[in-house]
Amino acid sequence: MTAMLEVRDLKVAYGKILAVKKISFSVEEGQIVTLIGTNGAGKTTTLRTISGLIRPASGEILFQGKRIDTVPAHQIVSLGLAHSPEGRKIFPKMSVEENLLLGAFSRQDSEINQDLDETYDLFPVLAERRAQQAGTFSGGEQQMLAMGRAMMSRPKLLMLDEPSMGLSSLMMKVIIQTVRKLQPQGTTILLVEQNAQAALSLADHGYVLEVGTIVIKGTGKDLLVNDAVRKAYLGED
Repeated sequence: MTAMLEVRDLKVAYGKILAVKKISFSVEEGQIVTLIGTNGAGKTTTLRTISGLIRPASGEILFQGKRIDTVPAHQIVSLGLAHSPEGRKIFPKMSVEENLLLGAFSRQDSEINQDLDETYDLFPVLAERRAQQAGTFSGGEQQMLAMGRAMMSRPKLLMLDEPSMGLSSLMMKVIIQTVRKLQPQGTTILLVEQNAQAALSLADHGYVLEVGTIVIKGTGKDLLVNDAVRKAYLGED
């Protein structure tokens, strides 16, 4: 079986500093795969490189069997790969609905309004306040909007970068539950998440990054009981 996403020997540099050091991993269709690690491990850089926002120093990125590491970011979205970035990056002076419709900018089909309704079903608070300026939303509501905007491109693969960062424990649970709902709907997910316990509980497979290198990999269940992972990332002795 061909993986939906394959990252092969990826290196990413900022000047002379290697942020990602020859990592390889794959995401199969229908899976949730997570990257965990401390700040500076290279997780966000990896996602930004996959989505075309950063060019790799070397290595290959294949999406559905085709190389995309030289493809412009907007064309990568059109291929079916969406990125909900760290920090949400919503447009604060635009309305909720305007933000969501921007997520569909690359589409030419007639089902955009149907997908808008489905996004409102997934996030009812967005429906209730669709005309409100996005910048007036709380952090959790902005995260819902960022995820909804990414979903509006109708992605085959959705990349989520730190969706629970800075949220209350209650809102974090809502976001994690939403991620869990997306998989049965047919969305393949690559997740970067600071809450390693939640991420590994969701994930089919996980990869632990340290200083730009994959140091441990396995199923989500296996990593949850891995002694090194428990000590370093789950706060257990």
